[in-house]
Amino acid sequence: MGMLKPWHIIVLVVVILLIFGAQRLPDLARSVGQSLKIFKSEVKDLTSDGEQPPVVSTGAPTAAPEA
Repeated sequence: MGMLKPWHIIVLVVVILLIFGAQRLPDLARSVGQSLKIFKSEVKDLTSDGEQPPVVSTGAPTAAPEA
């Protein structure tokens, strides 16, 4: 019941063609591709937030505050 048969895919493609038309499909695919590219870069940024590189010091010693 959970498997897609080849005729399911054919019917789905025909319905998409009827809804969007053949001329708009390349624009639709391009916008979906750009959206996925942006989504992947955002996910990559979020996962790399926890891996901050160490802070590079200038080499000058800092004075400790006196109490």
